[in-house]
Amino acid sequence: MYFGEEQLNITDNLDFFARQVVEGFLTGMHKSPYHGFSVEFAEHRTYNPGDSIKNIDWKLFARSNKLFVKKFEEETNLRSHILIDISSSMFYPDTEKLNKIRFSIYATACLMYLFRKQRDGFGITFFSDKIDFFSTAKNTKAHYNRLMSELDKLLHNNFARNNENRKTDFSKIISELTEKINERSLVVIFSDMMNFDQSYLDDLFQALQLLRYKKNEVILFHVQDYEKENLFKFSNRPYRFVDLENQNEIKLNPMNYKEIYQSLYTEFQEKIKTRCNQYKIDYIPSFIQDGFSSVLISYLTKRSKLF
Repeated sequence: MYFGEEQLNITDNLDFFARQVVEGFLTGMHKSPYHGFSVEFAEHRTYNPGDSIKNIDWKLFARSNKLFVKKFEEETNLRSHILIDISSSMFYPDTEKLNKIRFSIYATACLMYLFRKQRDGFGITFFSDKIDFFSTAKNTKAHYNRLMSELDKLLHNNFARNNENRKTDFSKIISELTEKINERSLVVIFSDMMNFDQSYLDDLFQALQLLRYKKNEVILFHVQDYEKENLFKFSNRPYRFVDLENQNEIKLNPMNYKEIYQSLYTEFQEKIKTRCNQYKIDYIPSFIQDGFSSVLISYLTKRSKLF
């Protein structure tokens, strides 16, 4: 599923956009072979041997040819915290079109709409080298509207932040968050993790290990511009590259360094993936050109494993 710039420009109303995306996604899932990852998902779980047959939903069985049992209310509640990296590199590319921060904002709006539909509690956090905003996990209409308003502020003010030269300090932020998140939760992180240094990765996973130690589940969405950051796709001419987080710059022709860059970038991603597997963290490469289906599916897949 692809949501190009023309669709994103239809509306800046995040609630309306999220409703369109999620309802369209769920309708598609009804028609797909993945039946069960849909509106029934919040009220059902897969039948396990030993479950009482009186709780089987036979109507759903007739439609899907799969056995599901109805959940009780206490089985359906999940607390989720969405963390959005708002460091300077997340504002790449510097354009009013879809960039990494806008992708993360729209994806978060879609997840929040789905959380509401699933009756799950949710909160959001904006962070870089400090926490700019934090909310506890709730599921009320007033809470949903408040967080949509905060996302809207970030959406419309994000270009001004581009000059703040802010870095990401995962170790500090996660330490603070573990004090704020008092109950076992699903922690969803949107970040570009744009730093190839080994020390950066060590700090990142030391922080994520702390979340896992506290019995939290973690989904890490690695937000990327596929063409520029993954493929290093530039014209054959000199460019001036500027590090948005410290303003260091270098002039070079990308074609002369493309193979080296791609090799380093692939190695960087493999290191993240390996460490995530080690700590049982769901690692999801998320390209801003690809839309939001993978984000929603990743959440639903994770949620299905927690009950």
